[in-house]
Amino acid sequence: MTLAAATPHQYARLLRLATYASVVTATVLIVGKLTAVLLTGSVSVMASLIDSLMDVAASLINLFAVRYSLMPADEEHRFGHGKAESLAGLAQAMFIAGSALFLMLHAVDRLLNPQPLHAIGVGIGVMIFAIAATMILLAIQRYVIARTGSTAVRADSLHYMTDLLTNASIIVALALSMTGWPGLDPIFALGIAFYILHSAWTIGHEAFHLLMDRELPDSDRERIRQIALAHPEVRGLHDLRSYRSGQREIVQFHMELDGSLSLREAHGITEAVLGDIQKAYPVADIVIRQDPVNHAAP
Repeated sequence: MTLAAATPHQYARLLRLATYASVVTATVLIVGKLTAVLLTGSVSVMASLIDSLMDVAASLINLFAVRYSLMPADEEHRFGHGKAESLAGLAQAMFIAGSALFLMLHAVDRLLNPQPLHAIGVGIGVMIFAIAATMILLAIQRYVIARTGSTAVRADSLHYMTDLLTNASIIVALALSMTGWPGLDPIFALGIAFYILHSAWTIGHEAFHLLMDRELPDSDRERIRQIALAHPEVRGLHDLRSYRSGQREIVQFHMELDGSLSLREAHGITEAVLGDIQKAYPVADIVIRQDPVNHAAP
């Protein structure tokens, strides 16, 4: 089921809900995983702890970035502050990549210098709790993304989705250690590190393109075009340019109208087209330029 797009007020409330939930979840998991690391000495559990520490750092970045992005436009930022979300996504990618590289070094060291594990049952219990808490957070984030399309929350959610797989793999590694395969613990940690690094690339790639004002998807561009051309007075449309800035789509295009129309008539048609596009994209910033044409309507 497709959820309705959030209004600006709902957008702000949903983003705050997602960011606060992320910070609280990551903080709770850090306490549990730190306890498990101290009791078990598992490098794979340490990998998950490092990941959660990065989660808190990234979530705090999100929290401040979202608050800044929700500030209204001012004289120095006429298009608003929405790109703060993309900056937050890029910062998250850097944090995630750094944690992955640190984890790789630690896992290699443990492979070269193996150590016995202790209290493995505690470690497994903590990982099961981590999976349950993460699934609750992901459900909240999935709802927020469906209503807002937020880049920052999507980046955060992608990271937590990888946590489900990493936590499950840690449970497998700990269980195998109980059966006499302790050497698999750092190997699983290395696998987790590579997966985290891949997540960093995915998040950073999307954030980079948003900061570079990449065009909206072709489906959105075609939808905007069809909305405008649905008005019989519109003879054509060209130079359609668009990009996303946080929660806001920026749309600009030239619309061809009969050159014999009066200024009042052309303005009325433009307002009607703008209103229809605004219904489809409630928070979009839309600029339409009228170009007179003399050819007869088909």
